[in-house]
Amino acid sequence: MISQLFILSSKGDHLIYKDFRGEAGIDVVSVFYEKVTALPGDQPPVVMSHKDLHYVHIRQGGLYWVATTTQDSSPFTIIEFLNRLAALVKDYCGSLSEKSVQMNFALIYELLDEVVDYGYVQTTSSDVLKNFIQTEAVSSKPFSLFDLSNVGLFGAETQQSKVAPSSAATRPIQSSREQGGKSQIFVDVIERLSVVIGSNGVVMKADVEGEIRVKCYMPSCSEMRIGLNEEFSIGKSQLRGYGAAVRVDECSFHQAVRLDEFDNHRILRLCPSQGEQTVMQYQLSDDLPTPPPFRLFPTIERDNGGRLLIYLKLRCDLPPKSATINVSVSVPVPKGCVSFSQELSSPEQSCELKPQNRSVVWTVPRCTGGTQLSAVFKLEVPGLSSASMLEVGPVGLTFELPKVTATGLQIRFLRLSPVQPGPSQRWVRYVTHSDSYIVRI
Repeated sequence: MISQLFILSSKGDHLIYKDFRGEAGIDVVSVFYEKVTALPGDQPPVVMSHKDLHYVHIRQGGLYWVATTTQDSSPFTIIEFLNRLAALVKDYCGSLSEKSVQMNFALIYELLDEVVDYGYVQTTSSDVLKNFIQTEAVSSKPFSLFDLSNVGLFGAETQQSKVAPSSAATRPIQSSREQGGKSQIFVDVIERLSVVIGSNGVVMKADVEGEIRVKCYMPSCSEMRIGLNEEFSIGKSQLRGYGAAVRVDECSFHQAVRLDEFDNHRILRLCPSQGEQTVMQYQLSDDLPTPPPFRLFPTIERDNGGRLLIYLKLRCDLPPKSATINVSVSVPVPKGCVSFSQELSSPEQSCELKPQNRSVVWTVPRCTGGTQLSAVFKLEVPGLSSASMLEVGPVGLTFELPKVTATGLQIRFLRLSPVQPGPSQRWVRYVTHSDSYIVRI
């Protein structure tokens, strides 16, 4: 049972406030923000208490989503509700940000009136709510399918005729009413890569967590069939045929997915509701079908002037037609570093010393497969010693790999049954993110 619910910006500004039961005082918002900001570190506890009031919060879209309760309610139930509420607001507003919440506060209050009644959760289903929500979302920029730029999906350069714009799947679901009968479905295959590479270059750990997300802008869809790789196998079972196998260790499905065709034909059947939902999650551990996308060759030494020299060679082991974007290399450096100079392999690259984090961050906007980049850092560290040089590393990498999956999972086809009247469009997108990519030196 929820007593109050409010949404705060990262600076503590009140965006949404709803009191369902009148059990708590009016200062609960300021008390919560004071408790969050007073804690050391960037990860405050999800559940906090003040007197007889319990605060449960999550961080989504740079905002605090907070629910309070005076009862002995399950915190996991409230966390799940807050996550579903954030997803619901994202579906109806198009995106999660301070600006979108401010522009659509009337719509969010209408959602809260329907979702929660006197502190009791009623429903978070977009199919049920679409019959009651009448307020239209306000977008900062109106969506146009013909507003295509050189920047395509996930920031990668793509062909305009084959790819939807990056803003296509971030519009409100109510906008489908205004598309003149045009319906769209987006299927995203998103994978998060975790890799640990030892100082000798041996891969010590390589895990992949992936999911298939469906975002539906169709007012009604009786059934959708998603065909996966025919040689998709779960666990270390015998291969199903002679083709290239795609294997995962574990796999789970949304409760709405029907699996009667999955065992023989690797087809997922479901009736998608409007909005975004995760239809499948999977995991692969320590058995990647391809080498890790990056190799790092570091050299650390001290020059005659007593400065610390760090040489980095970054090699991209992807195929030549592939490319990573938004590559960032973070190198921990000894404490007390006062200044540094740099030599980078190309002018579009940049580097920054962050003393508060004790790290040097090397940023590469785009890295094509098969290329090798280099950087030289010269750091002034007072009292540099052999023990100080041991503080360098391990190196962390973050990047984004569009149009490629680490496991090789692909969508063979995407079919709607029965065929929808009027024009309809179906988009399939792939992206691999670096969840944790560590290279020891």
